[in-house]
Amino acid sequence: MNHTILIIDDDENIGNMLNEALKKEGYGVLRAYSGTEALMVLEKKRPDLALLDLMLPGLSGEEVLPKLKGIPVIIVSAKTDIDHKVKLLYEGASDYITKPFVISELMARIAALIRLSSITGSNSSEIKDDCIKAGNIVLNNSLYIVSIGDTEVSLTRTEAAILNILMLNSGRPVGRSTILDRIADSTPDCTERSLKQHISNIRKKLEAVDGVDHIEAVYGIGFKFS
Repeated sequence: MNHTILIIDDDENIGNMLNEALKKEGYGVLRAYSGTEALMVLEKKRPDLALLDLMLPGLSGEEVLPKLKGIPVIIVSAKTDIDHKVKLLYEGASDYITKPFVISELMARIAALIRLSSITGSNSSEIKDDCIKAGNIVLNNSLYIVSIGDTEVSLTRTEAAILNILMLNSGRPVGRSTILDRIADSTPDCTERSLKQHISNIRKKLEAVDGVDHIEAVYGIGFKFS
């Protein structure tokens, strides 16, 4: 399988070096030169791993990191502060390597994370075209239809956007603010007040098909799909 790596770095020389090294290893490569451009790339294609610089024009790497939820992220930065490294690892980064780095070490870390993601099934969720699958549930993001076995259920656009994020992070709680941030551009009608009602509607629609409550409210955090 040809895995795709997203390079998010405004330093063209470093980006070109990474691009060349990754392609030699057989990876597909996507490029983004700012935090804002990275979000635009993510709207069109989901990479298997991201290399994220922190000092970016526009949105910083710290601001981009939460948007990469569910994607293995290696921070590639000149910042060496230990407390800052630890903070980012707790906030979702998979690994952290300091510039300047040895390219062979970075390639080894990338291979290890890709291998780990393959073993864990990327949180037991897989994406194919515009569909995402978790267990026996398939969500078609284009048609706003969720299928459980042979039964199809129609969702609203907002419900589909929310369910998509939860399924991408199947088995892990997703914060309310994270959900709202990720769907803000496509579904601006969803607010913190209405989010709970949208999720209640999704739960009822899914439970009506198989009798299972697939979405759990996690106190103080948000919601978890299972």
